[in-house]
Amino acid sequence: MTRVIRQGEARRLALPGRTSYEIVSGATAGAGLTFRRVEIPPARGNDTKRGLHQHADFEECIHVLSGRGVTTSNGIDVEVGPGDTILVSPGEPHATRNIGDDTLVLLCFFPVGDIGPATREAPAEAGHRKPE
Repeated sequence: MTRVIRQGEARRLALPGRTSYEIVSGATAGAGLTFRRVEIPPARGNDTKRGLHQHADFEECIHVLSGRGVTTSNGIDVEVGPGDTILVSPGEPHATRNIGDDTLVLLCFFPVGDIGPATREAPAEAGHRKPE
């Protein structure tokens, strides 16, 4: 059955350094996928940031709606902006951070209804470097 999920129905998640709304998931809509809207404010010196993390068994697809950011994946930093889509392979350590003056707004899609069991913080050795 088709369903419209209103913005106010989204579940707000407590993730460091961002405001994250879980719009669709097994928990919110009984769905076999997860869809989130993530807002990352401009960086300030002492803000808590989301560290590198990984999803063991599934991909993550991230679409940039607005703002400027850097996505780190497998230790490589790549700048992203409006209209860019990032596809992260299963198990890849990754994180996206804001490098602009405006809020970075992302849509994140996962092909599973509950990402929790297969999501974990990445090992510390997954550092940052510029692409070659």
